[in-house]
Amino acid sequence: MRAAIQHRLHNPFDYCRRWWMQLILAAGFLFLYFPILALIAFSFNDSKRNVAWRGFTFKYYQKAFNNEALHDAFINSLIVAGISTLVSTILGAMLGIVLYRFRFPLKGVYEGIVHLPIVIPEICLGVAMLAFFAAIEIPLGLFTVTVSHIAFTIPFVAVVIRARMNGFDPALEEAAFDLGANQWQVMRDVTLPYLRPGLIAGAMMAFTLSLDDFVITFFTSGPGSTTFPIKIYSMVRFSVTPEVNAASTVLIVLTLGLTLIALWVQSRAFKPNV
Repeated sequence: MRAAIQHRLHNPFDYCRRWWMQLILAAGFLFLYFPILALIAFSFNDSKRNVAWRGFTFKYYQKAFNNEALHDAFINSLIVAGISTLVSTILGAMLGIVLYRFRFPLKGVYEGIVHLPIVIPEICLGVAMLAFFAAIEIPLGLFTVTVSHIAFTIPFVAVVIRARMNGFDPALEEAAFDLGANQWQVMRDVTLPYLRPGLIAGAMMAFTLSLDDFVITFFTSGPGSTTFPIKIYSMVRFSVTPEVNAASTVLIVLTLGLTLIALWVQSRAFKPNV
């Protein structure tokens, strides 16, 4: 203890630098998360306007819960997210395994093309999807929204799976082949169990991205295919009421929960095997 105090006294600049870093970090977190915290707080405000606090109430959560349009939009979001997660997890896992195991001409170019949906702005993807569906004359609806979500979530799953495969020991598969297992048995009993944490993390990430997507859904949705974020946007266009805040809070909590689960599973997946 005495040595620590003497070290601090002899290094005042180090102490000041550490204090400033903590202050900057706190200011950054406040800047990023204060609007979200304010939205959550005003969802309990007993007032039709969010200008002043009038008291605590749950009635706007009750109104949001009894809103049939919100129910339909939420069901649409769950349908789209569920189907797109299932398909993108399967295709993304296959893509991640292929990119890890095989070498072929122009592999680097192909990997760059695969990762384009991650770096391209969503509005560009939305316009491209809309132009594609218009060119092949497919009417906009839940089908086009689902296909679009599959297209932009596959690369995220592939990245997770490939990162998981980097720690895979090929000797495990070779041992299974030596013991008489065929290709399917090796995949089922060796590869897939090893990939299970990565598959869960990738699926959670794909579900979260699909559930709260707005831009791509806005361009590819049609009549009867309104999702939860689109419905919230339509409500905000009239006015920002506590009911809108309540619906947004539900989406934030759901997305945050799934994201934390995905990060937890992913962190466990990338721990070295002992």
